[in-house]
This record gives sequence, structure tokens and C-alpha cells, in this order.
Amino acid sequence: MSSNVDHADRAREVLGHSRWWLILAAAAMMAVVGPYQYVWSVIRQPVAAQIGINEAALSTVFTLFVIFQAGSQFPVGSWRDEHGPRAITYLAAVLAGGGYLGVAYATSVWQVYLFYSLGAVGVGIVYTVAVNTAIKWFPDRRGLTSGVGTMAFAGGSAALVPYLRWQFGPGAPPGTYVSVLRNLGIGIFLVILVGAYFLRDPPSGWLDTDDGESSGIRRVQFTWREMLRTWQFWVMYAMFVCVSGAGLMLTEKIVAYNDQLGLLPVVGTLAATVLPLAGGVGRLVLGGVSDRVDRENAMAAAFALCGLGLYAVVYFGVRGMAALFIVAVVVATFFWSPQYTLFPSVVGDYYGDENSSANYALLYSGKMWGGVFGGTITGFLVTDLGWDATFLLGGTLALLSGFAALALRPPSKD
Repeated sequence: MSSNVDHADRAREVLGHSRWWLILAAAAMMAVVGPYQYVWSVIRQPVAAQIGINEAALSTVFTLFVIFQAGSQFPVGSWRDEHGPRAITYLAAVLAGGGYLGVAYATSVWQVYLFYSLGAVGVGIVYTVAVNTAIKWFPDRRGLTSGVGTMAFAGGSAALVPYLRWQFGPGAPPGTYVSVLRNLGIGIFLVILVGAYFLRDPPSGWLDTDDGESSGIRRVQFTWREMLRTWQFWVMYAMFVCVSGAGLMLTEKIVAYNDQLGLLPVVGTLAATVLPLAGGVGRLVLGGVSDRVDRENAMAAAFALCGLGLYAVVYFGVRGMAALFIVAVVVATFFWSPQYTLFPSVVGDYYGDENSSANYALLYSGKMWGGVFGGTITGFLVTDLGWDATFLLGGTLALLSGFAALALRPPSKD
């Protein structure tokens, strides 16, 4: 729908400055909490060594992270839609920063579970606040701006992977583990604290024209209860579970799969490094593309190519073709990761922006089940079916999600 209102000028009237400053603040917060998801595969062994347990005892940590990060977003989103983003984001600074501080000094498995889960709630707060800042302030550029934030969530971890592999490598001096995680936690706290100060939501009707008509991209507004009564939501929910499950499996197990294949450790390090970087670039690129094409077609193409990329990971990995194995990881992640840009944009397009935080949080809860699949279930499957078959199953789920996207169309509100 065309608009006769300049969204950037209207936002400047409300804020007193460019709306892009809010996106930069949101992106900075997303960058510092991304390591919770993307660096766990690197620090799990040092965590196990620090508290003197077998690494396998920590297999559930990643699943708990996904459950608490995704599960926290609906109550957070509902609060944010009603009260604004600032107060809840201050709480996120304490939780996300304190989570790493707690893990740094943990002495038992249950303490790692507790502190990583508390940190995950902080990550969930930052995530829903950041993504929906883009949805609420940029109805004209939802794909691009949500891509900026979610790119930072993935790409911000890229530099940490080789750094931490080096810090925690053989010969690391005593105390390195504690000091690195402690400093990371302090940095997370400070960045979120500063970012929260800049955030606010637009006032109701900020895009209304002089005659009272809304100039938004889509005028209809759905509450979360109304959204749940549309079949489009449930199709997208199933897609979200399948695609996130496939991608989280790759994220959580890429280093272990590399070792299982017998590839050199440097290949695993490189794969784990380029994975968040490829994901970040994919979110930004395909988010921008989706502003110019039908988002449903963008989703179909992206998820299908993610599935083919996972097939390629297996194909080149079992043949010991290390360079092409890494390329396949890049392809699979580049086309998986944009789900976190495309889905919130579609929710804003279909259901409006007034309740976008709660609405997208309900869809995002599908990541919990994707995390259960990508972490715990695939942990059992690699034992029963083998590594290769498990990764091929993930590719098939992504392909099916791509086909399902072709059936989507905007809902009508009677």
C-alpha cells in the first residue's frame, strides 16, 4: 500500500532526531548478547573442564538457553507493547551481564544451568525489544531494519570465536577462563544499560494524516488472540519450528560434526567463525531484498536453499573436502538465518505494528521447539541414526518449510 507520509520526517518530529539512532542502539545491544547463542559451542568444553565434569553433562545447556530465550519473549512483548521498552531493557542488562558472570564463577552443573538460563531471559528481552523497535519505527523498511538488528545478533559473535579458541587453548594461564567470561559479562551489562536509555516507542497514531486516516503500510491491527485464529499463523509456526531446528542443529553441533568427520581442528574453528558472520550478512541482505519483493517468495527461496546447503554440508564433509564443507556451512547459514528477519517482517505486514511485540513473540516461541530438536533430540538422533542422517533430516525440514511459504497470503479481518 502506498503512503503519502514521509515516515522518516514524521519520526524526526516525534523523536527530535533520526529514527536510525534507535536502530543503532538496538543493534549494539544485539551484538553483545549474541555470544550466548553463537559462542556456546566454543566455551562448553572449557566450562566442563573448569568445573571438572564430562562435556556431555552440559548438552542440555543450549536447549535451556533456547527455551528461556524464546519463552520469555511473549510476556516481555506484552509488557513492552503496553509500557514501552526502557524499564524492561534495564532488567535485561542485569540478567544478560550477570549470566556470564555467574558462569565464570560456577562450581557445579546446576549453577551453569541456572546462570545461563537467567542470561537467556536477558537475551530474550533484548531480542524482542530490538526487533520490534525496527517493526514499530520503520513500517516502510521492516525487512532492512530488522535485518540490521538480527545481523548484529549473529555477526557480533564472529570475532569472539577465534579469540576464545585462542584464549582457552592449550597452555592458557590459570585464571584466563574466569577473567574472560567476567569481562564479557561486564561489557554486556554496560552496553545494554546505555542502549536502553535511547529506546522508546512511537505514540499511537503517529502516522495518521490530517484527515485521521492511517498512512501505514497495512491498516488492520490484530491482537495476539485474533492472530491465533488465523491459519496463516499456524503455518508460519510450523515453518518456524522446522527452520529454526535445522539451523540451531548446525549452530550447536558444527564443531562436533567436524571432529566426527575427522577434519582438521582448524576447519571446525573456521566453520564456527564464519557461521555467525554468514548468518548476520544473510539477515541484512535478504531482509533488504524482502522489502522489494514478495516476502513469501523470499521465504520460500531462502528456506529451500538452506535445506540444500545442509545436504551439501554432509556431501562435502563425508568426502573430506574441507574448503567446500566450509562453503556449504556458509550457504546453509546465509539462507537459514534470515528467518529471524523475514518472520517478524511478515508478522508486521500481516497483523500490524501496534501489537507486534506480543504477536511476534508468540511466533518466536517456536524457537523453543526448534531448540529442543536442534539440541537434545538431535543429540539422541546422532546416536541412533548417525551424524550424516541427522543433518540430512534437518535439511529436509528446511526444504519443507520453503514449500509451505508458497501457500501464505495476508489474512483478512472480519
